[in-house]
Amino acid sequence: MIKYILAASLLINLPSSAMSDSNLSNTKKNTHGYCLYKAKSRKKINLKSLEKHIAASDVVYVGESHDQMKDHLAQLKALELLYMEKDRKIAVGFEMLNFTLQPILNDYAEGKLSENEFLKKVDWEKEWGFDFNLYKPLFDFIREKKLKALALNMPKKTVAKIARVGLEGLSPEERKLLPENIHISTNERYLKFLKTSFENGPMSGMFKWENYLASMSVWNEVMGSKMADFLNKNKGYSGLVIAGNGHMIYNAGIPFSVKTRTKDLEHSSFYTEDAPTCPASPDREILKYADFIWFINHEQRQ
Repeated sequence: MIKYILAASLLINLPSSAMSDSNLSNTKKNTHGYCLYKAKSRKKINLKSLEKHIAASDVVYVGESHDQMKDHLAQLKALELLYMEKDRKIAVGFEMLNFTLQPILNDYAEGKLSENEFLKKVDWEKEWGFDFNLYKPLFDFIREKKLKALALNMPKKTVAKIARVGLEGLSPEERKLLPENIHISTNERYLKFLKTSFENGPMSGMFKWENYLASMSVWNEVMGSKMADFLNKNKGYSGLVIAGNGHMIYNAGIPFSVKTRTKDLEHSSFYTEDAPTCPASPDREILKYADFIWFINHEQRQ
């Protein structure tokens, strides 16, 4: 089941209290397990194979259910493996921060700000809302290894405005925030996913479908363009995208945007799927979600 409904972020983020202390303890032990399937072959892969695939990738995308610590530990494992191959030439892009906060993120990644100073300056509670401890291992690794960090997201109010009035309703100043050549998705599976979330939630009573689709597309395009721009300007670097599963699904969101804006790069996408046990034969529809499916038992405590 798809846990993350992309539309919900237009309205609210869950408060940090939604994550209990028990989920945040013992974060240094990356014990989420390695039940991974390669979508193309429909075969399970082991840790050694995971290392090989990540080492061969220029851009890695690892999705998440925002409030699940083990998803973030999977992201950390991907970062650790990427670092083993690429050393310091890595940029980690975060959905959690909008791109106007890039100077503050630079200072934090470079160790010029303390954690408390960073959280206050970006107004983490308002900007994202989920407990920072979920992401702390990622940021700690970036600071320790002196990696680059990118704020990928669009300011929320602009995404919400597009949902209300469409692209035509943006002011000239707001249009300057958008990348060139916005692609409105035509991926049939992704459109079905979006349409289902639209029709089964409150959005259908608030927005026109065309405007909602435009807002989702712009959201993905902005995040993809930020990563692509960095990679195009910094040859030899690799990228890791940290974002919700809804931005990765069917490779139609951020992965598509990065691919269409870069050349000659190898891409690998990972969708994190809740599963109480490692499936012997995953559902074929789930295997269409990304290049790799990472099955994780969300209910199992650290």
